[in-house]
Amino acid sequence: MIDTHAHLDACRQPAGELVEQAAVAGVRRIVTIGREQAVELARRYEGVFAVVGWHPHEAAEAADPDGLRPLLADPRVVGLGECGLDYYRDHAPREVQRDAFRGQIELANELDMPLIIHTREADADTFRLLERARCSVVLHCFSSPAMLGEAVARGYRCSFAGNVTYPSAAELRDAAARVPDELILAETDSPYLAPVPHRGRPNVPANVMDTLAFLAEVRGVSVAALEARIEANAAAVFGLP
Repeated sequence: MIDTHAHLDACRQPAGELVEQAAVAGVRRIVTIGREQAVELARRYEGVFAVVGWHPHEAAEAADPDGLRPLLADPRVVGLGECGLDYYRDHAPREVQRDAFRGQIELANELDMPLIIHTREADADTFRLLERARCSVVLHCFSSPAMLGEAVARGYRCSFAGNVTYPSAAELRDAAARVPDELILAETDSPYLAPVPHRGRPNVPANVMDTLAFLAEVRGVSVAALEARIEANAAAVFGLP
């Protein structure tokens, strides 16, 4: 199994322990998000790959997306992100967020790299700006059930995190049941959003197996079949061996 989105450098446990723990659980590949720290971890641990970019909270620092080019050129880097818009916390002015997002979309287009999207309470602007994207798009921690039809029509991958397991997440569960096979992914977003039965504790990459089991039940398929499908989808979008 693969955890398609984690923040290893933000976890309490050392990255090496998390990688070992994940492997024991059956999670043999992890995509970690960040910048220099993510690339260093991907270089250090077999089975770890990096995605680098400017989070919308950091948009004020992202005046020149070209500064990402040296990191994106590393062979262990498999995508650009997470980038996008966050109108819930508004840690950066919204126009600044939109400018940073536009710049990263254009860079991903130029480099033909998958774009990993963070959107929170900003779906209309996020999807409008993504009309510019000519690259693959992954909707990380999918939380836009009202936009599912549009996402599917555009061929965006929808990646489900541990919050899909929460009792209050009926709309997410419905979306997880309806996403086409070729567009579904799973992630932990470690150390955040631990799935049931780990809710309330820091999340870790091994817990993607719990989310996988939940998604398989929602979709009415075997865990093994869904695991194989997600592995294939992740390999296709990230260009993994």
